[in-house]
Amino acid sequence: MGPHTNINTLAYVFTFTLWENIQSTVENEFIANYSSSLLTNVPKNIPVHTHILDLSHNRISGLSITEFISLSGLQVLNLSYNQITELDFNVFIFNEGLEYLDLSHNNMLIISCQTLAYLRHLDLSFNSFTSMPVCQEFGNMFHLEYLGLSATMIRRSDFRRIMHLQLHTVFLTLEDFSLYEPQSLTVLNTRRLQVVYAANQNFNFSLLYDGMSSSENLKIVNLRYALSYKDFPAPSLALLQKIKTKALVLDTVDLQWAIILQIFLLIWNSPVEHLTVRHLTFRGPLAELTEHDFLPLLISLEQLISLGGSMKVLTLEHVRNKLYYFNQGILYREFSEMDIASLTIYDAYMPHMLCPNRTSSFQYLNFSHNTLTDELFQNCGTLTNLKSLILKRNKFESLRKVSFMTSYMKSLQRLDMSNNLLSHDGAAVQCRWAKSLTELDLSSNQLTDTVFECLPVNIAKLDLQNNQITSVPVGMAELQALKELNLASNRLADLPGCGSFTSLELLNVELNLILSPSADFFQSCPRVRELQAGHNPFKCSCELQDFVRLERRSGGKLSDWPSAYVCEYPEGLRGTQLKDFHLTELACNTVLLLVTALLLTLVLVAAVAFLCIYLDVPWYVRMTWQWTQTKRRARHQRPEEQETALQFHAFISYSERDSLWVKNELIPHLEKGEGCIRLCQHERNFVPGKSIVENIVNCIEKSYKSVFVLSPNFVQSEWCHYELYFAHHKLFSENSNSLILILLEPIAPYMIPARYHKLKALMAKRTYLEWPKERGKHALFWANLRAAISINLPMSFEAHEEQSDVTSTSSIGQCANN
Repeated sequence: MGPHTNINTLAYVFTFTLWENIQSTVENEFIANYSSSLLTNVPKNIPVHTHILDLSHNRISGLSITEFISLSGLQVLNLSYNQITELDFNVFIFNEGLEYLDLSHNNMLIISCQTLAYLRHLDLSFNSFTSMPVCQEFGNMFHLEYLGLSATMIRRSDFRRIMHLQLHTVFLTLEDFSLYEPQSLTVLNTRRLQVVYAANQNFNFSLLYDGMSSSENLKIVNLRYALSYKDFPAPSLALLQKIKTKALVLDTVDLQWAIILQIFLLIWNSPVEHLTVRHLTFRGPLAELTEHDFLPLLISLEQLISLGGSMKVLTLEHVRNKLYYFNQGILYREFSEMDIASLTIYDAYMPHMLCPNRTSSFQYLNFSHNTLTDELFQNCGTLTNLKSLILKRNKFESLRKVSFMTSYMKSLQRLDMSNNLLSHDGAAVQCRWAKSLTELDLSSNQLTDTVFECLPVNIAKLDLQNNQITSVPVGMAELQALKELNLASNRLADLPGCGSFTSLELLNVELNLILSPSADFFQSCPRVRELQAGHNPFKCSCELQDFVRLERRSGGKLSDWPSAYVCEYPEGLRGTQLKDFHLTELACNTVLLLVTALLLTLVLVAAVAFLCIYLDVPWYVRMTWQWTQTKRRARHQRPEEQETALQFHAFISYSERDSLWVKNELIPHLEKGEGCIRLCQHERNFVPGKSIVENIVNCIEKSYKSVFVLSPNFVQSEWCHYELYFAHHKLFSENSNSLILILLEPIAPYMIPARYHKLKALMAKRTYLEWPKERGKHALFWANLRAAISINLPMSFEAHEEQSDVTSTSSIGQCANN
């Protein structure tokens, strides 16, 4: 960080406060920003209603009255970081409402003044003035609060024109500084004085003494002195009595150790209550400084410290030691015996600090960014007034030793041990903390789950961020007073319960490994008013649905919802906010899913069962099985047993109740007369030992036609339906026209059972012969029937028949009743 960065950050606190106060009352439409636009002149087209105009960081070299005459409402004008060399305040004569004018960081040498009655902030720092640009007209700016100036010389008469003004801040930049007349600053009437001295030049300590006599708050940047210690100007007793500084900041200090001691003696003997020294480098004594000269300074310092003074707060930051010889023990002893309330030694490579010999007045100690170890303040019983101890960024390793260190600090309330090397081995030796400790920061260490075995029982605020904690053990010691717990950036897989944290109000588990947080968190933690659980690798699944609903029921207790809650898994949902992730209740409720599936299965089974019963599917399955078994056995018969040629002209299927018509009418007319017709009869042609179904199938296979005598009796016979089924199967398997239907008596459609749908289909699609009641039509009926079944059977079978002993010329197949 460069010197100008420090200056701008620390010196312009009041400047930015004023700027923000004005800007907060001005709407954006009244702000014109031309910053960093490479402008060489003020633009001509600035809106006339502009209240805030920013022209900083350009190349503007001159200003004229015509450029601002139309901006009657202008309140803030920033012209810093340009190339202006000369300024006449008359250019702003028509801008009567101007309150803020920044002309810093230009090249101005000359100004012509004009009273700007309402000006509150005027900054002319970091310019090229030789003498202080304080005009007589400045004395008429009674609203002026901030005044920034720059020069290479300061004389006693420079500030007399404004000595009556009640200034809040005076900021002086003294680059290439060559002259300072003592007591020039004492005439200033300001609450805060900030001086940036010329870099790489010997500091004029009269500035320090006079500054301490002119302002309650003094800050000086760049204190360097390379001359002999003997040339160092000691302050006069009369001047010391005029010091009124309460808060002193010395930034970028590079001095000899003896001079630092001398200045410290001055400050300790003054009314200064707050001393801050940043970027301190102290060097060793020069050759002319003997031990005889050096030791009295230490003795005087020790005496002053033992007597006490006005000092309350001492802050040393970024300390570098370049002494050839330095007895650190002496300095540690002086620091430890200081009778002050607050001591900060930050970034000083300090390896140790001694325990005070007597009861210390320290209430606040900050030894951050050093090299302190576990040996600090062990068995130290004199820090009984200490309330806050900050030891972050050191080299502490044992949490148990840290607890022992605090056990003697009866008033300790806050302890910061972050960014160390702390761990806890879970040893049998119990930790022993100060009972008054309520706030503990253990973030950025190497702690695991065992840390919960070594915590103060009365802790109210606990920070365990950035450790290696995977879970909160259930059997840990109860922390009934804990209200805030930070477990961010660990390795947690789920939200911890509040069984041991009955008073917990705030929990932070961000940046862990939580995939599906428990949805019952707020039930187990009823007092939690804020849960920070974002930035975890959430797995968007059914388990996460309950957590999303939890957010709706929590009433806004989830911090950073919904932006910090995004799906990480599965890949297809990565980047989706949890509020946009939805699954149906059926998909996530296992019981409901099983019940629904069971109901659907039962409905499906019932529907299939109903259809099977209605369509008589079991019957068809049984028949198909019989057909398949018959065909299989036929394939395994010996060749001599297989008779593939047709043996009969027709297989007659009829009901037993229609046997009289078959025997008296059908058989005589077909087997007698010209052209003998062989009919299949089950008494003669069924092979003993085979099943009825197998015999039926064989007879149908060996017959050219299958004649079915249809009547109401037929549809009531199950065996007749078997024969019709197998004959119908042959019709489709061989693509033949082998079925002949004879309608003996009319059959009403409602009389045909539902399972006889094939019979219905055959009667609807095929032509059938109807037995006429008139005797005169019988001859035509028999002629048609003979013509349908007439065929020449194979010769081999006819020869075989002629040699047989069978005397009967006909055979009839008769179906049995159910």
